[in-house]
Amino acid sequence: MTGKIINLRHARKQKQRAEKETKAEENRTKFGRTGAQKNEDNVTKLKAKNHLDGHKLADHKLDGETQDD
Repeated sequence: MTGKIINLRHARKQKQRAEKETKAEENRTKFGRTGAQKNEDNVTKLKAKNHLDGHKLADHKLDGETQDD
C-alpha cells in the first residue's frame, strides 16, 4: 500500500469548493447578464427619461393651489 497520504478534511473542503463553483457557473449562465447588456439597458432608460422630461409642459401642484407668475 504505497498511496499518497491525504487529509480527508482538506479533500472534503476541496470537493465542496468544486461543487460550489459548478453551481455558481450554472447560475451565471442561467441568470447572468453581460456588462454590455446592463449598459445598454441603462442607456435606454436614460433616453426614455430624457424624452419624457423634454415633453413636460410645466410642473403643476397637485393640491389645487395656483401658481403666481
